[in-house]
Amino acid sequence: MTLLTGLFAALAITALIVILGYIAVTGVRELNLSFLVNEPKPVGEPGSGIANAIVGTVILIAIASVIGLPIGILGGLYLAEFGSNRFGNAMRFLIDTLTGVPSIVVGVFVWGMMVRPMRHFSALAGGVSLAIIMMPIVARTNEEMIRLVPQSMREAALALGAPVWRRSLGVVLRAAAGGVATGAMLAIARISGETAPLLFTAFGSRFFSYYLDQPIGSLTLQIYNYAISPYDEWHAQAWAATLVLMTMILSINIVVRFFTRKRF
Repeated sequence: MTLLTGLFAALAITALIVILGYIAVTGVRELNLSFLVNEPKPVGEPGSGIANAIVGTVILIAIASVIGLPIGILGGLYLAEFGSNRFGNAMRFLIDTLTGVPSIVVGVFVWGMMVRPMRHFSALAGGVSLAIIMMPIVARTNEEMIRLVPQSMREAALALGAPVWRRSLGVVLRAAAGGVATGAMLAIARISGETAPLLFTAFGSRFFSYYLDQPIGSLTLQIYNYAISPYDEWHAQAWAATLVLMTMILSINIVVRFFTRKRF
C-alpha cells in the first residue's frame, strides 16, 4: 500500500512537472526584457509586451485579497471555534455551495450588481468578483488548519486569564498561521488563473491603467485574447505570458513559505 500510494503521488507530481516544463520550454522563446516592460503593440511591430497586464493582475489580486482574505480568515476562525451548532452547519453548507459555483456565474452576478449600475467595466468590479471566489476557499481551508491546533493551547490561554477573543486571535490563529498562509496562497493561485469573471467585470485594456473605476488588463485576459487570435506571433506571446503568470504564483508561494517557516 505504501508503494502504491507513493506511485500515485509520483504520477501527480510528474503531471505537474510536465505541464510546467512544457510552459517553460514553449514560453521562454518570446521572453525578454522588452516583453516585460512594454505595452501590447499591433501584430508585426517589434517590442510588443505585457507590462500593462502584469500591473493589472497585481492590482486585481490586491483588491481581491484586501476584500476576501480578512472575511475568509475570520469566517474560518468562527467555523472552527464557534461553528459547532446549527448556524455554523448552515454557514458551512452555504460556503461549500459557493465554492462549487462556476466562476462565470460569479462574473455575471457582479456584472449585474456593479457593472450595470455603474454603466462601465472597472478594476473594482473585477477585484470583487475574484474576492467572492477567494472567500469560501480561504474560509474552509483555514477552518481545517485551525482545527489542527491542539486543544491544550486553548486551555492554557484561558487558564492564564486570556479572554475568548484574545485566545482565538492571539493564540489559536497565530499557531495556525502557517496553514492560514497556505490557504491564502491556494486562493490567490486560484484567482490568478481566472478569466471568465474578468470578461464581465474588468473587461481588459491594452493600456496602463491604475484607476479602480476603469477597465483594466490582466495576464489571463491577454492570454485568452492572444490564444484565440489567428496570429502565430500572438500565440507565442500567450505562452510567454503564461510562463510569467506561473512564475508570479510560484514566487508568491516561495516568499510566504520563507517568512512562515521559522515562526510556525
